[in-house]
Order: sequence, then C-alpha cells, then structure tokens
Amino acid sequence: MTKLLGRYIGQCRWTVAAWGLCAGIFGAVCWLYGLPGEAVLYALGLCLLAGCVLLGAGFRRFYARRRERLAAWEGLPLAASLPEADTLEGADFRAMAAALQREYGALMTTRATEQRESQDYYAAWVHQIKTPIAVMEMRLQGEDTPESRALRSELFRVSQYVEMALCYARLEGGTRDLVIRSYDLDNIIRQAVRKYASQFVAKRLGLRYEPVEAQALTDEKWLLFILEQLLDNAVKYTPAGAVTITVEAGPVVRIADTGIGIAPEDIPRIFEKGFTGYNGRLDKKSTGLGLYLSRQAAERLGHRLSAASVPGQGSVFTLDLRTEALDTRE
Repeated sequence: MTKLLGRYIGQCRWTVAAWGLCAGIFGAVCWLYGLPGEAVLYALGLCLLAGCVLLGAGFRRFYARRRERLAAWEGLPLAASLPEADTLEGADFRAMAAALQREYGALMTTRATEQRESQDYYAAWVHQIKTPIAVMEMRLQGEDTPESRALRSELFRVSQYVEMALCYARLEGGTRDLVIRSYDLDNIIRQAVRKYASQFVAKRLGLRYEPVEAQALTDEKWLLFILEQLLDNAVKYTPAGAVTITVEAGPVVRIADTGIGIAPEDIPRIFEKGFTGYNGRLDKKSTGLGLYLSRQAAERLGHRLSAASVPGQGSVFTLDLRTEALDTRE
C-alpha cells in the first residue's frame, strides 16, 4: 500500500508542485502586505489540510480503479470489463484494449478453425490409408514364409502409427470423443492382448494374464489405446522373456516386462512429448509419442499412469483406474 501511495503521489507530482507554488505565492503576498504571521500560517494550514483531503480522496479513487483494472485483466472480454475512462489518455488505452481484443478473438477463431480442419484431415487420411493396409494384409494371409511374417509385422506397426496419428490429432485438438460408463476391464484387456498376439508370437515372448472380474469407470476406446501403447512398448523393448499383466483392487492395472529397462535419468521424462531417451536412441524408429499420448489420454480420463524400472531387468507400468474427476473439456 505504501509503495502504491508513493506511485500515486509521483503521478500527481505536478499537481502537488502547483499547490506548493500557489501556497508560496499566497504566503509571500501576505508577508509583503504585513499581515500577522499567525493568520498567514493558519490560512496555509487550512490549505494544506484541504490539499491532503483532496489527495486522499483521489488516492481512494485511484486505488479502486486499479482494482477494477486488475480484475478486468483476469477475464475476457477485456475491453468490455474495463472501467469507463474519465480522461483522454484512459479512453485511448480503452480503445487500444478493444482493438487488441478483436484481434485476439479473430486469432482464436482462426486457430479453432485450423484445428478442426487438421483433425478432419487426419481422420480422412486414416480412413483412406487403412484400405491399402488391409489389402496388403489380405494378400499376405495366404503366405507363411519368414518374409511374409516380417512384412505382416511391419504392416502391423504401420497400422499402429496410423492410429497414433489420429489419436494425436484428437488429443491435441481437445477431443470430446468420450463415452464414460462402467466397462468390463477383462474384456478390454483381452482386446489389447488379441491385437498384439501376433507380435508376441513373432518375438517368441511369453504372456501371463489371469482373467479378472473387475469394472472400471472409463472410456473403452481410449483405455484400449493406452493398453495397446503399453503393450507395444513392452514388446518393442523386450528381446526375450515375458510380459505380465496383473489387475489389483481399485482397479489398478500393471504391465511388467523382462526387457532392457529404462535408464534412471530417463524415468522422470519418458512421458514428455517427443522424448525418446536412451532406449529411443537405440531404436531409431522411436517417435517419443506413444507414452506421451498414453499419459495425456489417462489424464483426460482421470486415471494415473506411472512407471518404474530397473535397467537390464525390465519395467513396470502402472495404470491406476480409480477415477476422481473426469476431464471432458472440449
């Protein structure tokens, strides 16, 4: 408050200086006319008191209007909530704020339009690219050679990258594509396992999973996407051994592998956008988006995704499905 008062006085310095000059002239004239000093001092005291009262009233108005401006700064539209200007300078600033507000609104409209067009493009592209992928898969189904199996594995990865591109566009655009209700968790896990069954066979990895009777308040499609990304990560970085899926009370899903593990310094950053870490640099095809999208989707559903690892022994990803608050923002 003291600092603000000092700034106000500094702002009114010319007014204070003019008052001091007038008081000096008044005192000098009274002295030249030989008026009693006591009367002169009394008059000057009254002028000082009046000046302080006016200065205090002005500071009160200054303080109230500053609070109005700060409150207006917190919300939009800015120009509409600014206090009415009582000076030409204030009117100019209000006009500038209105112009900036119009420009901001136009930019936000343009950005929203571009996001919708980008999402529509990705959706159309995904649906179009799925056709040639499906045709190639059908042509390879009748063959059982090492080359055909390798090609099917690569086509599977292409299909996963296509789905990841669509999910990325939806999440970055603020998707409302959520159907929240209670789902059979075992059914969703089985869907993910069936999709990756060929990958487990191709790499000769074991899969341990015991059927469970558990319900989860979630969105089936997005939860399936998260589980698929975690399984993809486990298969990619597990050269030998097995992947274990367990479900604990809560429910809490854990996916553990016996792979190469994650470097301790990489653990805090593996869910960052585009971060590939040491393992990603070994695998030149890593995009650094799978775990990032999984964390984003989990947070949108109100779930918690975390990881723990011991290099050379494997990793454990924990998906806590105990939902506290669902994010359904557009």
